Amino acid sequence: MLTTLASASTTTTTTSPLLLRLSGSSSSLSTSSLLSFSKSPFARSSLSKTQPQFFPHTPKPLSMYTSPMSWLGKLGFGGAKSTQTSMDSASSAIPQGPDDDIPAPGQHFAQFGAGCFWGVELAFQRVPGVTKTEVGYSQGYLDNPTYNNVCSGTTNHSEVVRVQYDPKECNYENLLDAFWARHDPTTLNRQGNDVGTQYRSGIYFYTPEQEKAAMESKERQQQILNRKIVTEILPAKKFYRAEEYHQQYLAKGGRFGFRQSTEKGCNDPIRCYG
Repeated sequence: MLTTLASASTTTTTTSPLLLRLSGSSSSLSTSSLLSFSKSPFARSSLSKTQPQFFPHTPKPLSMYTSPMSWLGKLGFGGAKSTQTSMDSASSAIPQGPDDDIPAPGQHFAQFGAGCFWGVELAFQRVPGVTKTEVGYSQGYLDNPTYNNVCSGTTNHSEVVRVQYDPKECNYENLLDAFWARHDPTTLNRQGNDVGTQYRSGIYFYTPEQEKAAMESKERQQQILNRKIVTEILPAKKFYRAEEYHQQYLAKGGRFGFRQSTEKGCNDPIRCYG
């Protein structure tokens, strides 16, 4: 996913003042010390040594799509708003509606956004009692979004994992524990070098009981952390399943064919590579 803006290259002969300003400001955005590479193959920014360390990330396949949005829009300052006002209200009603899919008999749904959905999905695949996972897009204004639409930062979609679980074997609180452990919930629209509204932290509930549990869990987590949690807790909206190559990406080996274990209870480090 193209989520970071590269600094001016030494091979570039001319650089616009705007790019110079943006590349200068982008270095100040590297405030998380995730042991990661940028998902953009053009950027290798240094990371602060004062922040906690999380799982590593490395590049996803490079897309030929060029985002039309500004850097500020990608950070959530205006991009989604302009899209919402420009989109037809009738077409927005569908993606803003509830997730009307039905889980298997005796199963429940849960939905989470915690950065790049590749690693998040693998974390939930390992939770005992989880019977199915799917990655996709939700919370946006565009019906049937594509990966490139979401990467543009103009649709307000979040990369999410929809989890199907057996409540007899897995409490919702177990899923919340996996959610908090997987990412940094204090960074707005960002996980490591992955920057954009699609990487925001979110818990999307299906029932009042899930909402209550999520709010209580967030309060407990806030007492542990010394920075404000920015996780949004909202009703689950229509779920758009992502393209097939995104599904169970790390379990299938990713681009390099290095398969990672989905065994229940596995504690192997999750390597998120493209």
